[in-house]
Amino acid sequence: MPDESRPRPGQSRPATGIVHLGLGAFFRAFGCVYIADAMAASGGDWGIVGVSLRSPDTRDALRDQDWGYTSVTLAPEGEKTRWIDVLNGVLVAPEDPAAVLEAMADPAVKIVTLTVTEKGYCHNPATGRLNPQHPDIVQDLAQPLPVSAPGYIVRALQLRRAAGVAPFTVLTCDNLPENGKLVRGVVLDLASLIDPELAGWIAVDGRFPGTMVDRITPATTAEDIARVAALIGRHDAAPVMHEPFAQWAVEDDFVGGERPDLAAAGVELVSDVTAHEHMKLRMLNGTHSALAYTGYLAGHQTIADTVADPVFAAYVRTLWAEIIPAVEAPPGVSLAGYAEALFARYANPNIRHRTWQIAMDGSQKLPQRLLGTLRKALDDRRAAPGLCLAVAAWMRYVGGTDEAGQPIDVRDPLAARLRAASDGAATPAAKVAALLAIREVFPEDLAARLSGPLTWSAELLWSAGARAAAREVSQ
Repeated sequence: MPDESRPRPGQSRPATGIVHLGLGAFFRAFGCVYIADAMAASGGDWGIVGVSLRSPDTRDALRDQDWGYTSVTLAPEGEKTRWIDVLNGVLVAPEDPAAVLEAMADPAVKIVTLTVTEKGYCHNPATGRLNPQHPDIVQDLAQPLPVSAPGYIVRALQLRRAAGVAPFTVLTCDNLPENGKLVRGVVLDLASLIDPELAGWIAVDGRFPGTMVDRITPATTAEDIARVAALIGRHDAAPVMHEPFAQWAVEDDFVGGERPDLAAAGVELVSDVTAHEHMKLRMLNGTHSALAYTGYLAGHQTIADTVADPVFAAYVRTLWAEIIPAVEAPPGVSLAGYAEALFARYANPNIRHRTWQIAMDGSQKLPQRLLGTLRKALDDRRAAPGLCLAVAAWMRYVGGTDEAGQPIDVRDPLAARLRAASDGAATPAAKVAALLAIREVFPEDLAARLSGPLTWSAELLWSAGARAAAREVSQ
């Protein structure tokens, strides 16, 4: 049996059929693996050119490895390695934006995939629409060489239309509600501001299938790199670490029907991904964020550490009890069974998924991960103290100081505004009111309805601490 941990010199790579924007650990641990499996099963030229939109670090780490890297499965019983070699190169957008557009405009490229995180869509999370005042969008409207992910998509499609080439399929792999519809709307909003006729062409001929992606992928550390070197017998500067579980549901709607044999790789091809998406966003991402904020404040470094604490084990089950009534199960799925499977994944001691990593960019994540579920609970007249505590914990976290009085490195596009709002209020109730007034996060109607329950949660959290508050709402 071949050693899957080693590269295979001399083996020709497939030609490029996919450009990926936002090449980071998640897509290399998830999408690249599925694409490799699809080509192993059915062939096809679906090699990938990755694009780093900010930093050259990934390019620099992979270049001397001929773009290959080690995928490490972190199972409870041990680690398994596999060499992944579907990348044909990595471009760094700020260094040469024209090269990125040229790659995307190539007629051989049929799909552009994205993992740019919630903030990369330059939209208003509360409305889902393009934010035309976003600094990157202002720049993209003023010049033909873009800086944002939507800008690259629109300008590349503009080049393809001028050359008489069909559009590529835009396949987002980010955790956003109705992510295909959202990216389509953002792209059409931007295209309309640049050229209404281009927007019309994209609206008719473009395709933006919705997706649901799921694989826990902790950030790779220097210790991981050293451990992988010991496992495989050589240095790999850019391995990716991930759990055994992976799930990818994709709406089967591609330009010209052209795509890899995703089904052969285990992808669920569906007509509507909404049920899968809501289940995952609310039950996994929602509880991940809740555990990240409350667990961090209580002093837990990872999700596994957090759920090993019996108080937070009970708290996450309280959250699922509040969330499940707001979720429509996909066909054949038991939501109670899904929750128990999630708990087992969270408890995997080999997955060191840090609470600070999940806590990043909360202003962009809360609307789809927690606030939609809270709105449904309010509509149904159901109490949701666990979810309210999660939002209150975010409010305490963005204040920039933990329960021990130590500073928190808050990484969020709105970090300065959030800190100023918190600092300008003297009491928990006043802090809740100030933060609820930030419309990019809280729509006005929802803010008014949340004021009372969030104030109660905040006062409990500030007076008792996160662990005691989690115990209180779980009783």
